[in-house]
Amino acid sequence: MSRRSLVAKTYKLYLGGAFVRSESGRSDPATDHAGAHLANVPRSSRKDVRDAVKAARGGFGGWSKRTAYNRGQVLYRFAEALESRSDELARAAVAQRDASLAEARAELGAAVDLLVHYAGWTDKLSVVMGGINPVAGPHLSFSTPEPTGVVAVLAPDEPDVLGLVREIAPVLAAGNTVVAILSRRWPLRGLDLGEVAGVSDVPAGALNLLCGRMDELLAPLCGHRDVNAIVDATGDPSLAVTIDELASETVKRVSRPTPDTDPLSRLEAVMELKTAWHPVGT
Repeated sequence: MSRRSLVAKTYKLYLGGAFVRSESGRSDPATDHAGAHLANVPRSSRKDVRDAVKAARGGFGGWSKRTAYNRGQVLYRFAEALESRSDELARAAVAQRDASLAEARAELGAAVDLLVHYAGWTDKLSVVMGGINPVAGPHLSFSTPEPTGVVAVLAPDEPDVLGLVREIAPVLAAGNTVVAILSRRWPLRGLDLGEVAGVSDVPAGALNLLCGRMDELLAPLCGHRDVNAIVDATGDPSLAVTIDELASETVKRVSRPTPDTDPLSRLEAVMELKTAWHPVGT
């Protein structure tokens, strides 16, 4: 019997709950730490960005209207699914980034823990961020937190999985939908995370993952009028100027969290406070 050939994996974008090839038909090589070829990854185009934003906007209504408890359960299920593939993804990190297996497992464990952590935040946001406002007059005033809408996430290059989860988890926990551009240097495990989301309970459109060249994707994503906020975790000062200029055209909120940014600050950056006034009897 002849020796069979292994089936090479085809990496695809994750848009609207489906795995799709780039509209452009282009691809880029993904290499390991030594420059050896590992796979070809889709090179997202401007059309892919528009499709991702459209999917995110279409998924926003359903995701934001779910109960806080249900959103927490979905994120917890996401964590379960990631845990089930953590050993596989850790070994992939060893091959790709020349990380030690212990370091890779620690990173995946931290990513799982983050998802569980933010799952616990979902039903506490209204208590922590909202409340009754003291006013002088015959009125009752109260504020409640609401999701911002569609949030663009620019993921850091490293750590590829933990860095991505660190940025998308609070956005999803707050009831927003995500369009993320993955690590340019290490995109493979970010695309693997899309496969994890695809077998968990994350609804179609809530999470959308693009990969490609930042200089091609930045303007169509950050300048898109249906994107409400931007989370820039790249740490690149040269990109910051361009992002701010694009965001100013449609008055988008821009946040630049660091690994040390606390969870509440991350949540506040992608939420709005709605304040209501109601007259009371005299």
